[in-house]
Amino acid sequence: MPKKGKKAKTSLSNEEQLLLFQQKLLVEEELAKKKERLLSQFLKDKLAKEERNSALNLNKINMQWRTVLREIKTRELHRDIEILSQTFERVVDCKDNVIKSLAKDLAEAEEQYAHALRSHLHNVDQLLALQRRRLSLLEESYNMELEALTTEFETERYSGKTIIEQHEKEIRYLQDVFMAMEQNYIDSEYESKLEFQSMWDDLKNKNLEEKHILRLQLENIVEDLWKRFQEALKSYTDATEDRKIAFETLKVKDEKSSREIEAQMKKIQKLQEAIAVSKGRIMVHSRESEDQNQYIRNDKDLVLTQLRKLKAQRSQARGISQENLVKLTRESNATLKALRKVVDKGERILKLAEICRKLETEEEKVLPFYSSVLTLEEQETEVQSGEELTEELAKVVVDYPGMENFWKRYNKVKLEQLSLQHRRAQLLETNRKLREMLQQYLDGISVSDEVLGQLNPLFIVNHRSNLPQPLSTAGAQPNHRQPPTPCNIVEAAHVIAHTL
Repeated sequence: MPKKGKKAKTSLSNEEQLLLFQQKLLVEEELAKKKERLLSQFLKDKLAKEERNSALNLNKINMQWRTVLREIKTRELHRDIEILSQTFERVVDCKDNVIKSLAKDLAEAEEQYAHALRSHLHNVDQLLALQRRRLSLLEESYNMELEALTTEFETERYSGKTIIEQHEKEIRYLQDVFMAMEQNYIDSEYESKLEFQSMWDDLKNKNLEEKHILRLQLENIVEDLWKRFQEALKSYTDATEDRKIAFETLKVKDEKSSREIEAQMKKIQKLQEAIAVSKGRIMVHSRESEDQNQYIRNDKDLVLTQLRKLKAQRSQARGISQENLVKLTRESNATLKALRKVVDKGERILKLAEICRKLETEEEKVLPFYSSVLTLEEQETEVQSGEELTEELAKVVVDYPGMENFWKRYNKVKLEQLSLQHRRAQLLETNRKLREMLQQYLDGISVSDEVLGQLNPLFIVNHRSNLPQPLSTAGAQPNHRQPPTPCNIVEAAHVIAHTL
């Protein structure tokens, strides 16, 4: 019996131990969970606090950075305003110079215009004096010819009996013509009266017959017709009265024209006498004018020959002047194009200078030109060297020594550009190497299928890395064995930690 009691105590103790062990495990698990919850809560609070602090610090940094940027911007704006004021003053000076030159050109143009006007008025006065002398000569010749004609007319006036006889014949002929025209007019008037009487009788008889036939039926129509007849009769009488009045006026005009004809005949007689006198005079003057015409013809031939020569010379001079004008226009166009290119280039240089002025440093603004490093002896030997310059730029530098300061600044900028390019290339190479090293480090600390499939520089097994080994030298033996291929080994705890 006592042996059995001992066994029971031992068995209970084992169960109790298991229960206690389970309770301990539960308590440990709860404690671990509480620790994890506390740790996660602490980490969350710390993360929120860090985020708040980081946001606050970022705002402070932004505020300070903005103040710095504002100061820098204000300095830049002050410098830009100073540069703009300088450029504005320079532009104002240029405009003032242009205005002064234009005023000077205007004054010169006014002087030239006044001189040209004075010369033109002088020429006009000379032409007027010449024209007055010519008119006086013509008036004198006209008066002389008029006196000669009047004397000849007076001498030949009394020898015109034939003209008077011919005038009388023409007067008798005109009187016969007048009588014949009057007889014809009387005959035509008598015939027109007979026709009028016959028409009158016919119309009267016709109207009477119509009146007897239509008196009973168409009294109203007959009255209208009678009125129309009376009106036609009145119009006819009025028409005939106009003709009578016209005839009387024509008769008066005929008498007046006859008187005018007589006066004209007298004038004709006088004119014929003057014509006869002038014919005699013309015969005398024709003989005298033949000699003068012959002399004038000879002068005319000489003048024509001289005119031909002058025309030939003028055409030759015109051709030469035309060629010179064409050449001058071509050269002027070429010079204008070249000057326009130079002006465009200068404007472009000025614009670039204004742009570059904004980018100058304080040192460059104070000392824009660096001093020469060469000594006086070296400069003299450089000037006295007789080597021929092959490059166009070097020839231009020699031709324009006043551009020495410009070439100094140009060479300084060119050297700085080359140094910056060289420095940029070095920095890019350094940046590329750092990127490669950073990428290599990131690939080494990260574990992924892509990284594991490639060579990892941080993974070492048996004191060996999986980096590619350098190739053997040329003197190595040909049957040298290749190193064993590396194999990646991952611990199970690391895999379980990532899979659970």
